[in-house]
Amino acid sequence: MAAAKLQALWNHPAGPKTIHFWAPTFKWGISIANIADFSKPPEKLSYPQQIAVAATGIIWSRYSTVITPKNWNLFSVNIAMAGTGLYQLSRKLRHDYSSEAAVTKE
Repeated sequence: MAAAKLQALWNHPAGPKTIHFWAPTFKWGISIANIADFSKPPEKLSYPQQIAVAATGIIWSRYSTVITPKNWNLFSVNIAMAGTGLYQLSRKLRHDYSSEAAVTKE
């Protein structure tokens, strides 16, 4: 049974024999790098970069559900990109606006 499932994965139109598998697999590096940046101070985060990461994730997540063949690897990496980008944006916004509020109170 496991061999049949591996054979089906291997021969899938978005399987390891195609670019449709490898492009999203390597794209996981962007999400992993963004996760590694969770420990980076918020003032060092970039609005344009995180907006691009989040927007790319949202747009391509939608695209990956309407193309044929369905590419769930592409969908999952883009959901991860959207999530990490939105989280980083929220960190940056909280830092900038809480810092700004603290400065104006003084």
